[in-house]
Amino acid sequence: MRKSGTIYLVGAGPGPVDLLTLRAIRLIERAEVIVHDGLIGPDILDLARPEARLISVAKQRARHTLPQEGINALLVAEALKGHDVVRLKGGDPFIFGRGGEEAEAARAAGVPVEVVPGISAANGAAAAAQIALTHREASSIVSFVAGQCKGLSEQDWSGLAGKGRTLVIYMGVSTAAAIADKLMADGLTPDVPVAVIENAARLEMRVLRGLLAGLPDLVEAEAVKSPALIVIGEVTAREDAAVAALAQEAAQ
Repeated sequence: MRKSGTIYLVGAGPGPVDLLTLRAIRLIERAEVIVHDGLIGPDILDLARPEARLISVAKQRARHTLPQEGINALLVAEALKGHDVVRLKGGDPFIFGRGGEEAEAARAAGVPVEVVPGISAANGAAAAAQIALTHREASSIVSFVAGQCKGLSEQDWSGLAGKGRTLVIYMGVSTAAAIADKLMADGLTPDVPVAVIENAARLEMRVLRGLLAGLPDLVEAEAVKSPALIVIGEVTAREDAAVAALAQEAAQ
């Protein structure tokens, strides 16, 4: 009986190839099969050896190449053929990457699975935009939520954002209006600072700043497209405050 291969759930970080971990690079270079998301750039895929099979399972809103169950089955089937499979994901596999579901499918099939963490989208975006998600003078708590999850309006987000807290919202561009309404209905004031980080850590990155009440208009006026993260909290305004303070000092 042929020995099963191993499934490696690998985080590719926010995009640039030089933000991959060394272990991620080594696994990509020797993988027989690479199953990757649409956010994985060609410079990362170019690390694969010429004979490796590259399988795209890119997802777009309202259109999936494969449902998640199909991706799980694909990974298991390739591993059971004896292939080592790298499942390459943007960010980190276990932060809104459905890596948990894929790991469960591998274990259920008796296939060895290993998780290789990557720089999460939140960490990568915040670092690229120079927004400290925690700051002794502004925030000691960070929360991550998905802006497209089922039952959004029924969820209780009270306490996730506000004084001393930072809220990072994944996949929230298309639901920005509902998110702003929900947060204000749950007690957040309309003048809380926000930032939208589009194409984080890439050459085309944009960092847009505003207030919570104006978040939907900001997203619409600037035609923000995914991949983008929304960060809510005082930490998003600290750079502006520092610049203003320096300008005031220079004027005196």
